[in-house]
Amino acid sequence: MKIPRRTFLQLAAGAAALPAVPRVARAQAYPSRPVRIVVGFTPGGSTDIAARVIGQWLSERLGQSFVIENRPGAGANIATETVVRAPPDGYTLLLVSASDTINATLYQKLNFDFIRDIAPVASLTRQPQVMLANPSLPARTFLELIAYANANPGKINMASPGNGSTGHLSGELLKMMAGVDLVHVPYRGAAPALTDLLAGHVQILFTGIAGSIEYLRTGKLRGLAVTTTTRSKALPDIPTVSEFVPGYEAISLFGIGAPKNTPTEIVDKLNKEINAALADPKIEAHIADLGGTVFAGTPAEFGKLLADETEKWGKVIRVANIKPV
Repeated sequence: MKIPRRTFLQLAAGAAALPAVPRVARAQAYPSRPVRIVVGFTPGGSTDIAARVIGQWLSERLGQSFVIENRPGAGANIATETVVRAPPDGYTLLLVSASDTINATLYQKLNFDFIRDIAPVASLTRQPQVMLANPSLPARTFLELIAYANANPGKINMASPGNGSTGHLSGELLKMMAGVDLVHVPYRGAAPALTDLLAGHVQILFTGIAGSIEYLRTGKLRGLAVTTTTRSKALPDIPTVSEFVPGYEAISLFGIGAPKNTPTEIVDKLNKEINAALADPKIEAHIADLGGTVFAGTPAEFGKLLADETEKWGKVIRVANIKPV
């Protein structure tokens, strides 16, 4: 039997649309059960707080619990591998941080490839490190610090939260780009490094704004510069490093990732809802209190940022010959 041309075209169009129906239905149904967001650090830190802020928003918007699961250890690699090995169904997500872009080069024998195995979903924030100095240091400004360091090579101790931390690499990048000699003193976390900076046992430290801003306000520590290319709204009077060292930038980034092969429609749905959160004034204000700025974008844009950061920190790690402890 010969099918009329009009009928044939209608049937063909219907058949072509069939694969899209399950995809749309899957996106509409997601999530149908609780979702976990895996965080590679202990509760209470900025990474954990960022996860809880966005998790609460997604819970309210999507009608299912987004549960924060803290899996600290191995520089956040345990958490990342947990998500890499999870089913790619949108029910296990990763709170991506700058550590992931650093660890890709810092650790030689990972059981995964971060860029290959984690699908970018949405960026959340960009946060600066602030370069702090003990007031006893005879340098009141960034330029004075550079001059003092050049006149006294090897005499300024630079604390960090540990080998390969964002604070460490921020300092190493400065050493490379400004040609200064700073002696790295690693600690087991930001808190003990900050304690020794306050006591004057070390002279400078790159660290997050949230945990140090009160010391700046009370004059117990001096802020010399921030590491983003624009000044921080939380510390508008402190210049950026790039005002004196063109091209310098060191950010602490946060975002959401998922196992590779997570359906595109689920990734897009999450991206849309997260970007809506970042446009909300209350969320923006909360992130500003942590010293950060919201940074919305598409999954592709977040993926490019992660690739660029991974390449940049890889170069610093290789030049400075940094090894994990």
